[in-house]
Amino acid sequence: MKNIVLILRMAGNDFKSRYAASVLGILWAFVLPIITIIVFWVVFQLGFKSVPIQNVPYILWFAAAYVPWIYFNDMLSFGVNALSDYSYLVKKVRFQVGCIPLIRIVSSMLVHLFFILFLYFMFWCYGMPLSFFSMVQALYYSCALTCFTSGLVFLLSSLAVFFRDVAQLVMVILQIGFWVTPIFWNAREIEQSVLDVVRLNPLFYIIEGYREGFIYHVPFWEHPAMACYFWTVTIVIGTVGYFTFKRLRPHFADEL
Repeated sequence: MKNIVLILRMAGNDFKSRYAASVLGILWAFVLPIITIIVFWVVFQLGFKSVPIQNVPYILWFAAAYVPWIYFNDMLSFGVNALSDYSYLVKKVRFQVGCIPLIRIVSSMLVHLFFILFLYFMFWCYGMPLSFFSMVQALYYSCALTCFTSGLVFLLSSLAVFFRDVAQLVMVILQIGFWVTPIFWNAREIEQSVLDVVRLNPLFYIIEGYREGFIYHVPFWEHPAMACYFWTVTIVIGTVGYFTFKRLRPHFADEL
């Protein structure tokens, strides 16, 4: 319980410190993603006159997938540098170093909670029906995404201590990942052979899950095969991340 309170308090401080030197401060955490959503709305819905996808306005269809991507992107991009950013805590003998990656994850979660509410607001503005069911779906897929990314953060943050290029590699992968994940393009319109490959991306399960919760109202338990694959990958990555972190932890202070 003591560690949970510590993580929550430090996550709040971490969130504030990210933008402490800027004029708008923490507003940048919300402004940039909102601007991206507006840009896609102007370009695709107003510029290219994108037709509704299955009777759903394109911007809602896009935003339902972009919100979880923001969360994933923040957790991974900020989490990979967690140990180096908190090197002064790593060098403290009595501090539990395993809490540091969790600080960055919880910090990103604060932004994600806002965008879940923002997503509800967008659907309300368009008069789209929402229910308690969509909240359950959002909760499940948010937890699933958190579990999946936590394993990656523990793995990559521990490796980044010894190989500084890991952080840059993560940024490149995130750039590529945005385009190969069905966020702004419809996976249902590609060939089955290509779709089978796209489904190997664990984020496919999350992105489509958010859409099904907010738009199509399909419960998550109707995809047992995809769920089994996703949680298997999550458990494997989490296990590798935990043991890698545990194995390298005694050497963190020396490298930092």
